[in-house]
Amino acid sequence: MNNTIKETAGYSIEEGNAASKNAYHWAQKTFSTRAGKPGEPAQDLAGGFSNEIRFGSERLGIGSDGIGTKIEVAERLDRYDTLGYDLIAMVADDLVVAGFIPTNLSNIIDVNTLDYAVVDELMRGLHDAAQFSQIAVTGGEIAELGNRIGGYPGAKMNFNWCSTAVGVLHPSLERPLSGANVRAGQAVVALRSPSFRSNGYSLARRALTKAFGEKWHEAPYTGSDAAEMGQTWGEVMLAPSLIFSPGVSAVLDAGLPLHAAAHITGGGIADNFKRVLKNGVGAELTNLFEPLPAMQQLAELAGITPIEAYLYWNMGNGMLLVTDEAQAEAVAETLRGNGYQAQVAGRITAEPGVRLVVSAGELSYE
Repeated sequence: MNNTIKETAGYSIEEGNAASKNAYHWAQKTFSTRAGKPGEPAQDLAGGFSNEIRFGSERLGIGSDGIGTKIEVAERLDRYDTLGYDLIAMVADDLVVAGFIPTNLSNIIDVNTLDYAVVDELMRGLHDAAQFSQIAVTGGEIAELGNRIGGYPGAKMNFNWCSTAVGVLHPSLERPLSGANVRAGQAVVALRSPSFRSNGYSLARRALTKAFGEKWHEAPYTGSDAAEMGQTWGEVMLAPSLIFSPGVSAVLDAGLPLHAAAHITGGGIADNFKRVLKNGVGAELTNLFEPLPAMQQLAELAGITPIEAYLYWNMGNGMLLVTDEAQAEAVAETLRGNGYQAQVAGRITAEPGVRLVVSAGELSYE
């Protein structure tokens, strides 16, 4: 990544990956404390955002995440009932791509000064998202931390919101999905994301501030999808994450084969999909969903190239599933029957690297 894009985004994907790898290295050194005991972690799932813990014959998954700086958009608009979908999507979809069906969630809200009404709105939205994804919210805490928590000036409450979710390995699977069974010739199915989800917001906010000033959230949005996304850039950026875990669960319930799956978050398609391409294989994706018009406009405002945009945002593709070529259309149809937009997007190749053929041209990631 060049220095210009790092300065524009405010962070570096490469440095983030390196720090995460180092953090996991230290965490992995603790696995021996539970060896042969209840709660023993799996040793072979490095690279994902959730892990397996074993309780006898029971295989559970656990993962943690937060909403990040998307919270500032809610503070700007003084609307908080959609963030629960983002919170659950980040952890539930990390679990399901490893084959774990999300069951329970615990959350913590760190605030500067408590506002009852804002917390009520947050939890009402979390309730709705939990009902959608069939998750029970079984724990939580609110911590008042004063000036240790910042955010948009003048908001009723500045806060950070994170959660940990657990899930159970789907009964059709003998072991978690890790990419170990991915082979050349298999097919890739894409699920459409109708929003930015909860990633790449530091870059988005910087670009919008530069283009429209400090009140960028009030700037009119005139894209062709304004009726769906919203009339202002604030409404566009607050659009909630679609939770994919019920759709993937339906695929597994139908007995259809899944060899791997990738949740497309920060790092885009290439960075996230490469995590499950573990046998020296690659992917050629020629039929992805088109980027949201808002994403295309934002890339122009940020002054970044398509190859960079596909690293910071999902560009309209929220999840990729690897299945047998003969079953790919059945997987897509099952997802469509459960209310998702899905299509066969490409194939697994014997050559390493990820190649995207999109409207902006051919993009290659090694």
